[in-house]
Parts: sequence; C-alpha cells; structure tokens
Amino acid sequence: MKFATYRLAGAARIGVVDVDSDRMLDLAAAARRDGVPDAPFASMLDLIDADDIGLDRARSLLAKRGGEDDLWLPLTLAELLAPVPEPRQMRDAMSFSLHIRQSGRGARAVQALQSGGREAFKAAMQEPLEELPAVYRDLPIYYITNRFTVVGPGATVQWPRYSKVMDYELEVGVVTRRTRSNIPVHEAGAHIFGYTIFNDFSARDRQAVEMQGRLGPAKGKSFDGSNALGPWIVTPDELGDPQTLNVEVRVNGETRAKGDTRGMLFSFEELIAYASQDETIHAGEFFGSGTVGNCCGLEIGRFLDNGDTIELHVDRIGVLTNTVVRQSAT
Repeated sequence: MKFATYRLAGAARIGVVDVDSDRMLDLAAAARRDGVPDAPFASMLDLIDADDIGLDRARSLLAKRGGEDDLWLPLTLAELLAPVPEPRQMRDAMSFSLHIRQSGRGARAVQALQSGGREAFKAAMQEPLEELPAVYRDLPIYYITNRFTVVGPGATVQWPRYSKVMDYELEVGVVTRRTRSNIPVHEAGAHIFGYTIFNDFSARDRQAVEMQGRLGPAKGKSFDGSNALGPWIVTPDELGDPQTLNVEVRVNGETRAKGDTRGMLFSFEELIAYASQDETIHAGEFFGSGTVGNCCGLEIGRFLDNGDTIELHVDRIGVLTNTVVRQSAT
C-alpha cells in the first residue's frame, strides 16, 4: 500500500493512494462508516504506532469500502504534505561508494570556487577520484539531521541567505515501526514501516566550510525546508527489494542524472541494527540511504539556480517535486 498525509479544509489527514486512478481513500472516513475506531488514522504516526492492527484495518477498509466513490479524493484536490510531517528522529547515511568519492572531489572544488573562481572549480572537478576510505566499508556512517525542517511534495524551499551554492540530493529512505534497542540484523526488516523519497537539500558553500571543523554538517544541511520527503510511503510488501530501484533527477524538465540503488554499502536492515546498538530506535523515525551516485550537483558540477524545480523519480515509489527560491528574490 501507499500511505499519504494530506491537508484538506485546513485539517491534516491520511489516506491510501491509488496511483492508477490518481486518487486517495480517506481512511478515517472509511473507518467511521464501517463503525470501527478511526484513532489509528488520525495521523501517520498514529498509524505507525498501531502497528499490524492499523495496517490490517487499513487493508480491510480498502477491501470493504474501496468501491464507495465518495470516500475517495482526487489527488489534484488535496495538498500533499510530507508523509511524516515531523518524524520522531532523522538520520542520514552514506551508502553509495560513487557518491562518497565524487562528493569529496566536489567539496574540494567548491572550496576552489570560493578562493580561485570558476576556472579553479573546473580544474578541481577534473582531478582523479580518491579511493573510498575504509571506514565506509567498516561501519554504516550516518549523522542526525533536523526533524523540524521537513517539507513535503510541491513545497517551495526558501534558500538560506548565507548560501550561494544550492544543491539537491536524491535519496531513498525508510520510516521505522516498533520501538526497540539492540535489533538483530535478521529482525530489522520487521522494523521498516515503509519507503519514501528524500531530497536532502544542501547549502554547499557553508557545508564546505563547516566540514573543516570535522564535526559534521550544521547550517549546510539545516535550514527551513532542507529535508523534503514524499510523495508518500510505500509498504515493503509493495516495494520489494529496495536495492533494485532505478532513479532519475530532473531539473526544470531536463534529466541531470540517472542511477540505481544497487550496491549499497550497507542495507537498511544493517543500518537500523547498527544504530540500535544500546540505543532505542522508536517507531516513526526516518533513515536516509545517502545520495545515489551522480544524483547531486556536487558530483557533476551543476548546482541550482533561483526558481529551479527539482523532480526526483524513484521506481515503485513515485516523484518528489520541489522548487527552490532565493529569499533575496522574493
């Protein structure tokens, strides 16, 4: 199933999406009509907390009430929000070797741009790639990002005033279910509620300076709208193997990159298991895969301009679309 959070008449609701008919079933309304409690459908976090009971009830309502047209809403009439507007935690990993190697070169090129201009940037982008540091094969490296800066599909991101180098990043992510610590790898799959698309917007010029402090990104990754999620969550039974997804980035309709999720250094199950070592992982947390190779401007030397619209396409999930606008231009 595909679950979405949307706003209608000023209220946030959740629904089951039928992409073939371009519409969505109002789960709370279906539950009330069926005479069963609608509490699991008050929000996406409530559905996640309801665990198998909530999922089974959603399936039952879809089967029993799916033929009642007045319970369905055309997607064009609803304002889609991030599927989980405020995750309980957000972590983002570095799972793709090509991205790690190319983004290292790209970061050096951004520094060269700031100190030596465009020609220095071009020269740095021609340098050979370094080998992958061993730590990325030894451990599933991740950082904690800002769960309060989440936006959904269609949102316009106001670019931070302190940055001139705007970038996108195509990632796949999981939302967790069930709360537990010390999760074995072979049991971690049971803690995945579903998959969504993540655009990890990045202020590359600020990030390049911050990373010299060897503590991780701060304002380079944390500003209002920097974490875009959507358009919905796809359950594992419908998605299948998350490492067989083809992806594509389009900016203003132009294809900038194509890739796939094959060859992740660590699976989502391994990432969740590692993060849970002597740390409780809660239902409703988000884990990003890290950027798929070639799927950010830092890797290919092409960044964003004011007013650009970015579309992230991922097989079996959908398309996440956002626009960036410089605040000085509004």
